[in-house]
Amino acid sequence: MARVRLPVIVGFGGINSAGRASGHHAYRRLVFAQLSPQKQRQTLESLAQLMALGGVDLDGMDLDGRDLNGLDAAHILKHTLIRRLEPRYFDPERVLWNTRLQIQDGDQPVRFRLRRQQLPETLPSGWSVTPLPAGAADQVQVEIRGEQALFLPQPRQFEVSAASQLPTGFEPGRLYPSRNHPRGLQMTVYAASDALHSLGFDWSEVRRRVPADQISVYASSAMGQLDPPGTGGMLRSRSLGGRVTSKNCALGLAQMPADFINAYILGSTGQTGAALGACASFFYNLRQGVEDIRAGRARVAVIGAAEAPITAEIMEGYMAMGALATDKELRALDGLPADAAPDFTRACRPFAHNCGFTIGESAQVCVLFDDALAMELGATQYGAATDVFINADGFKKSISGPGVGNYITLAKALAAARALVGEKRLKSGGIVQAHGTGTPQNRVTESTILSRAAATFGIDKWPVVALKAYLGHSLGAAAGDQFNATLGIWAEGIVPGIHTIDEIAPDVTQDCLHFSRDHFTLDPESHYYCIANAKGFGGNNASATMLSPTAVRQMLQARYSKSAWRAYLRTNEPVREKQAENDRQQSAGELAPIYLFDHQVLGDADVQMGTHSMQVGSGEIDLDFESPFADMRF
Repeated sequence: MARVRLPVIVGFGGINSAGRASGHHAYRRLVFAQLSPQKQRQTLESLAQLMALGGVDLDGMDLDGRDLNGLDAAHILKHTLIRRLEPRYFDPERVLWNTRLQIQDGDQPVRFRLRRQQLPETLPSGWSVTPLPAGAADQVQVEIRGEQALFLPQPRQFEVSAASQLPTGFEPGRLYPSRNHPRGLQMTVYAASDALHSLGFDWSEVRRRVPADQISVYASSAMGQLDPPGTGGMLRSRSLGGRVTSKNCALGLAQMPADFINAYILGSTGQTGAALGACASFFYNLRQGVEDIRAGRARVAVIGAAEAPITAEIMEGYMAMGALATDKELRALDGLPADAAPDFTRACRPFAHNCGFTIGESAQVCVLFDDALAMELGATQYGAATDVFINADGFKKSISGPGVGNYITLAKALAAARALVGEKRLKSGGIVQAHGTGTPQNRVTESTILSRAAATFGIDKWPVVALKAYLGHSLGAAAGDQFNATLGIWAEGIVPGIHTIDEIAPDVTQDCLHFSRDHFTLDPESHYYCIANAKGFGGNNASATMLSPTAVRQMLQARYSKSAWRAYLRTNEPVREKQAENDRQQSAGELAPIYLFDHQVLGDADVQMGTHSMQVGSGEIDLDFESPFADMRF
C-alpha cells in the first residue's frame, strides 16, 4: 500500500482585528491578560508597528502606565478587536442615503439654473431649457412642469455601530504599490506575504525543489470585493454620477485572492482555484489543498481567504436579514436607556443571551507541505490538516437557516480524528473550534450538534472555543481565523475564554461540553487534535480535523528513522533562527509585503514542449502519464 502524504502546516500568516497572525501575535492579543510580561511587550510591539506608532520604546513601558512618548498599552488594546466603527470606514451617525421625492409644480413652473455641460443627454419629460444672456453663456435656465421624481442625498443614523476592524492606523495598501486595489486584495497581499515570511526560508528554495505543477493555490472571498475599487464601484458608479473603471469588474471577482497570490507573490503556474462556501469558504479551499497533497497531485498547497465587508451596503444586507447585532438590541440586552451607548466591545456573545453577529474583516493564509518535503527542508511543523468534510443540508425551508448537514461533517471529522489518534486521546486530548456566531439561532443549533457528537464519541467536557467573541464574523475568512488561532493555542497552551458573556443562555445544550468565560490552560504535550467547525448560509457545512504538533511529531517519528529525524532537527535549527529574525523585522517594520508586479513575466518563448515533458521558464513538468484505468485498456 502506497504511503499517503501527510499535509503538514509549515507556515501561516494573516491580518485581522487582533493584528498579525504569524508568530502567533494575533492569537496572543486574544489572551493578552494571560501572557507573561515579555510576551505582552512583544504583542504590543507588533501592534504598535501595525498601527503606525513606530519609534516607541515599549521595552521601557510600565504596562499599567505610560512610556516617555506618552503612549500607553491601553491605547493599543482599545483600538483592536471588536469596537465602535471608525470614520475610515463610514460614520454610523451620518450614513448617506438617497430619499426619493415626487415634486409637483404649483401656479408657476419650478425654475433653476444649471451649467450647460450638466444637462442630461436626454431631457426628462416636462423639462424646457432656455439659454441665458451672454454674461452667463455657460449656464441655462431649466423649467419643470408637472411631476418630477428627484433623489435627495440625506444622512441617516445607521442601526449598527460595532465591527471587528483592523487595528487603528493599519492600512495594508500603504505598504506596497496597491494601485487602488480593493481592500480585500490589499489584505491578501499582506496575509500571503506574512505566511511566506513565517516559513523561515526563501520561497525560491521551494520552487527549486518542487515542480511547478505540484504547487497548489486555493484562495477566495465569499462575497467578492464589494468596496468601491471592486464590484461595489461597478454597481454604484453610474447611480452616483461617476464612471466605471476597467478594474472594477475584474478585481471584484471572488477568485481574485488566489489570482493575486499566483501573479504577484508566488509566481506560481501550478494548480489554482477558488472554492466558495459562504462562511465556510476557507475550509472549502483547505479541502482542495489537503486532497491534492494526500493524493500526490501537489507537494505544496497555499490556502487562503480574504474578506473586507465593513461597508454600509454589505452591513445593511445582513441587518435586513436580522443577522447583525444592532445598537438598539444591545441596549435591550443590557437594560440600557435609549440614549446610552452600548458596550461595543461585547457586541458578539456566542452561546449567551445575544442578538446577532458582528461583522469583521480578515485575510488568513496557511502553507502546507507534504511530510517528506517538510522533513527535507527542515520546515517547522505547526500541526497538520488531515481532513475536511463538507456536506449540504438537503431540503431547506429557509436558505439561511441551519440544517442537518453539520451533524454529518462533525461526525466524520471526529471519526477521522479517532482513526488518527485513537479512542483514548480522542476523549481527552482535543478541543472544538465552534462556528459560534453570536446569534440566538446558532447558540441553540450548534450547541445541540456539538453536545450530541461529543456524547456519541464518549467525550466528556469537550472544550468549546468561540473566537468570534473577539474577532467578529469575517464571513469567508472566518474559518481561517479559527485555523490560525488554533496553532497559537497549541504553541502557548492557553485556550481563549468567551470573555464577552456573563453566563451561558438557558437554551444552550451543555451536556458533554465545557464552556468557559475565562481563559484556561492545557498541556500541549498531551493535546492531539482540534475539530474546527464552520457553517454557511445555503447549507454550506464544513468541519476540519487538525492535528497538533505533538501528534505530528509522533506520527513522523513513526514513519521516519531515528537518523532521519535527527537530520530534520539539525536542518530545522537555522529555519527557526530565520523565523525569529523575520518576526523581529516585521515587528520593527523592516520587512515589507511581497508584491512582484511585472516581475519575470513568462511568454511564449519561455515554453518548450516535448512529448514526455515540458519546460516552463526554469521549471520542468512531467507529461509521462500512466492510465489510471489500466484494467480497461482497449
